[in-house]
Amino acid sequence: MAEGKSGKISDFWKGIKTEFKKIVWPTKDDIVKQTIAVISSSIVLGIIISILDFIFKFLLNFVLK
Repeated sequence: MAEGKSGKISDFWKGIKTEFKKIVWPTKDDIVKQTIAVISSSIVLGIIISILDFIFKFLLNFVLK
């Protein structure tokens, strides 16, 4: 019974090693481009949300007064 368990464990780790060899890691250039895209998108979305918040705040104050 113990031999079967250790065989399963070693098969598991061999499978993991095989799968890691299949991974295609991004290049440094790809990472930089994607990081810039995420930061730029976050800034633009933050500006849009801030503008909408200001407009709704102004309209709500106008309606309530």
